[in-house]
Amino acid sequence: MSKNKFKAELLFGHKDHAGEVPFEPSVAWNLEPRPLWRGRRGFPVRATIDGVSFERAVVPRQKKFYLLIDAETARTSGVSEGARVEVDVEPYAE
Repeated sequence: MSKNKFKAELLFGHKDHAGEVPFEPSVAWNLEPRPLWRGRRGFPVRATIDGVSFERAVVPRQKKFYLLIDAETARTSGVSEGARVEVDVEPYAE
């Protein structure tokens, strides 16, 4: 599977921070979404934002896809809400 690179605006929410993914993961990676936790399906990924690596997931929300970014990763990378970040993302199997 290949890495996908894009720029995303960082959005802060009440549950997770996120950046919009400009492609449909099931098409780009030829994968089906899988259960992540109760009530949520998506794609486990390895990602990097502005040079900080982490593991999280891409999930569908409101007919779009979003890379979830935990608060610690956002803090470590020094980004704030509304910042445009460089993203590298690739699927992985747990």
